[in-house]
Amino acid sequence: MASITNLPSVASSNTNKTSTTSLSSSGVRMADNFDQFLSLLTTQLKNQSPLDPLDTNQFTQQLVQFAGVEQQLRTNETLASLVTANKVGNATAALGFVGANVTVDRKGSPMQNGQVKWLMNAPRAGTAAVTIKDKDGNTVHVGSKTLASGEQEFVWDGRLPNGSQAAAGEYTISISAVDTARQVMDVKTHMLARVDSVDVSGTSPNLRIGTVDLALTDVKTIRRN
Repeated sequence: MASITNLPSVASSNTNKTSTTSLSSSGVRMADNFDQFLSLLTTQLKNQSPLDPLDTNQFTQQLVQFAGVEQQLRTNETLASLVTANKVGNATAALGFVGANVTVDRKGSPMQNGQVKWLMNAPRAGTAAVTIKDKDGNTVHVGSKTLASGEQEFVWDGRLPNGSQAAAGEYTISISAVDTARQVMDVKTHMLARVDSVDVSGTSPNLRIGTVDLALTDVKTIRRN
């Protein structure tokens, strides 16, 4: 409210009481101060000296200044309402992800129901050597897969070499592939997992997938199957 401190002393004692602790309370105080300002201004006009009249330009500037501050307060209130509405809309939209299978552009994928899944995309048919590691970089699985051209799923059953079940957590995959002509080819891998829940406590909703939290913008595709 510093923008109204240039008003003449006749109104300064009232305008200095204005606070910016909240938009709604600021609007109420602004209206009260404006009414008092107009009352004092009217009194000045009635009692001004004919030989030394008050400057009408100064009155106009003060009125414009009051109007500008009031407009800014209303703009801030509108923006705050829009932000709240946008947050509610995002949270509602995010709830639609729960139970859906999503793909994310990352090699890591969480353990869910004793399995870890990835989506592979091979440019041509061929074979691949697959290596899976845990979050500490330890190799937990080494195997092979026959690849078809295009998208396909790869599912690791979560079994360690000793036959025990791997712990919950995120696992990463690396692929070394060749096509049927024994030419090296690049196979893209993406996390493939089911959305367990949505966290809406922050400024934007996050998807909880196993032990992994992801932003909505990280999702590449959504599947319901």
